[in-house]
Amino acid sequence: MNYTPFEATITKVTQLTADTISIAFEQPEGAPLSYYPGQYLTLIADVNGNEVRRAYSLCSSTYANELPTVAVKAVPNGVLSTYLLSQAKAGSKLRLLAPMGHFMLEVQPLKARHIVLIGAGSGITPLYSILKSVLLAEPNSLVTLIYGNRTEDSIIFGQELYDWQQKYPARLKVINCLSKAPETWYGPKGRLDADLLAELLEQSAPVISVSETHYYLCGPDGLMETATAELKKAGVKPYQIHKESFFHAVDEAAREAALAAAAAAVTSAHDDPSQGREVLIKFEGDEYTVLVKPEDTILSAALDQDIPLPYSCQAGLCTACRARCMDGKVHMDEMEGLSQSEADEGYVLCCVAHPLTKGVVIDYNA
Repeated sequence: MNYTPFEATITKVTQLTADTISIAFEQPEGAPLSYYPGQYLTLIADVNGNEVRRAYSLCSSTYANELPTVAVKAVPNGVLSTYLLSQAKAGSKLRLLAPMGHFMLEVQPLKARHIVLIGAGSGITPLYSILKSVLLAEPNSLVTLIYGNRTEDSIIFGQELYDWQQKYPARLKVINCLSKAPETWYGPKGRLDADLLAELLEQSAPVISVSETHYYLCGPDGLMETATAELKKAGVKPYQIHKESFFHAVDEAAREAALAAAAAAVTSAHDDPSQGREVLIKFEGDEYTVLVKPEDTILSAALDQDIPLPYSCQAGLCTACRARCMDGKVHMDEMEGLSQSEADEGYVLCCVAHPLTKGVVIDYNA
């Protein structure tokens, strides 16, 4: 994985809804971006003298011959989203990190499967990329989208989704749900709660094969938890459920738990966690020794020493800072961004990781 930021030129900015835009980038000269449907780009900008990084899912599809494109929705007090909505324009430049992320669909042209997408708000972004890719590159597969919004005007890609459904009426079903629906609305009304989801999932029951049905979820934590619970109740296996969340933030309780865990994990009389613990970091052929204080994460301590480690969301979700713990033990505030198999293999997310013991070794190249 190349973690070096590169400069990209914006080719087009499109207003999608009142508070959401899409930003399309020129392909880097000589090395076009390659990515899986569902992955994200990390955008980097200098805002008021500070470098700000955020992960934004790609809504484009390589199978549609589209330029790499992300959608950006206004977030209250969002530093980068506010900047982009007011400043992004064709011809201006941003720094990017190469596409990454484990929430993705691998297109299999010979497969006949049912892809069910469940999202709300800006959670449509990676789902839209998956939807287009399956329709274009898996001719025997079906797609169902269950998409929640407040009003009809807030449906991101509303016209585009309608157009795709008209083009593929036998293979694509779009179910738009509105929590503040007008009397003239003929679709499902109400929030995507357990009852409504159960009803819609029953309507979207597998029509190809139960084992060849996969569910991709992206939206607020409440929706993700509710959808996961309903799918499990319906007998869907864990390997068939794929989740992406970029609405969650590590809370103070998680920080307090990390401090308590660090204090409890004293390994010797010479181990004083209140003074911090040294962590050896291996990155791109170099080794760095970093003192990580109890209130810091491994990533924040490294960045304070100007070590150019990759990162994006800083909330344990995007996996840009994923590395392997080769020795020692760490505590993570948040596990959402890792699969159980990755955790079992020793992978950690440095933006939410704290050393629990002396002698922690973190390897970004493993």
